Amino acid sequence: MPPDTAATPLCSCGSSPAFSLRRRCRSPVRRRWSPACRGSMALCPSTWRPGTWAWATRRGAPSYSTTSWSRSGAPARTPCSCGTRAGPGARPSAPSPSRLAPSSLSRDGTTARCRSWSRNPYSLTQVASIIFVDSPVGTGFSYARDPKGYNVGDISASLQVLTFLRKWFDDHPRYLSNPFYLGGDSYAGKMTPLIAQHVSEGIEEMQYPLINLKGYLVGNPLTGDKIDDNSRIPYCHSFGIISDQIYEAALINCRGDYVNPTNKLCANVGQTINDLMSEVDNEGILDPVCPSASPKPRRDALRRKSLAEEHYELSDGPPYGCIKYRYHPSYIWANDNATRAALGIKEGTVKEWIRCKPKGELPYTFDLPSSIGYHFKLTTRGYRALVYSGDHDLTVPFSGTHAWIRSFNFSIAEDWRAWHLDGQAAGFTITYANNLTFATIKGGRHIVSDNRPKECFAAAKRWLTNEPL
Repeated sequence: MPPDTAATPLCSCGSSPAFSLRRRCRSPVRRRWSPACRGSMALCPSTWRPGTWAWATRRGAPSYSTTSWSRSGAPARTPCSCGTRAGPGARPSAPSPSRLAPSSLSRDGTTARCRSWSRNPYSLTQVASIIFVDSPVGTGFSYARDPKGYNVGDISASLQVLTFLRKWFDDHPRYLSNPFYLGGDSYAGKMTPLIAQHVSEGIEEMQYPLINLKGYLVGNPLTGDKIDDNSRIPYCHSFGIISDQIYEAALINCRGDYVNPTNKLCANVGQTINDLMSEVDNEGILDPVCPSASPKPRRDALRRKSLAEEHYELSDGPPYGCIKYRYHPSYIWANDNATRAALGIKEGTVKEWIRCKPKGELPYTFDLPSSIGYHFKLTTRGYRALVYSGDHDLTVPFSGTHAWIRSFNFSIAEDWRAWHLDGQAAGFTITYANNLTFATIKGGRHIVSDNRPKECFAAAKRWLTNEPL
């Protein structure tokens, strides 16, 4: 069982309080810290502290994962969190410009030119120290010297994160007393409870260092279970994306299982629904449909690699005005030679930073069929959990998330109600026994902090500080 959460301040996995980066690493793990950022904030916010960690996979092939930690006015006893918003092939939210980061990147609307950094008023680093990790191997700036090192899956990648955490705390024991939380959005929301389960088992088995795990928070989390996809059809009907007749045909012919149609009529209506869903942005149904946020850059552009060049154009990217455009300048920033030097990226390891690599480019085994059981195990052991959903997300509808939470049959500690910000309803929430809180964020997308950063910050801050949502 976790220690009493009221006894000490919070600490979440994703960031860590300040510490000296220049002392030698005395743990078995190999680490190389880059110099602190100097000069123009257009290159790297000074609160980021990058590093490179290495470990051997089960096949013996060494893998390297980059990590950054940040603190922005967070005292040394604040929550410490470790998190990612990524899935296989996707880059976690830092150090690229992000709604979680202490600074945001200003950009020119016509050339996507990176101009300067400005303070992010809704950064979670104001209330918690955060460690961001490139995982699984091959995402972001992480790499493996042996190609076999890229052959990972849900289980092996989660164990690698566990190895990283143990080595990190072994090297920085002064932070072991900080309350610790894990966090992740989207596919990382599937991995977060699995990693938390590994950490909790280590605590029960008295495996040192003993991480002070208090709980976890996940946003619009995938589970791998059929409920993720099956909940999309009633969600589409409730928002008028499909008609009453189409929905009734799906109910009659598919009998609740829209993932694996057992007859032609179900398959046909499923195709019709898919065609209609393609007309909206699945990550935010009220937003315009935009091209991918992961560009296919021109090779001549890659060779220029300088933020000083004012007309660094990209092809096949989202147009200015699309919400996904905010990811676009990060491509320029991360592939700039000065940025790479500030982050300590070793030459020849990762030629090109891409926020989300194309599906299938990296070998990955989806060997965790469902994470729902891990949510149940952790909450029944007393670990706190916040599950939040943007209510305009069609990728992982809030109704499906709430359905698997209700399947636990936990008693209701505080019934469904609105939670408020600036005198207005910011969403709705319900609290169950075993410290499990579910909340919606009104108007939120799949990655809620993309378009509701203020609401996302308020919800996380209140929960991390043990205040009612």
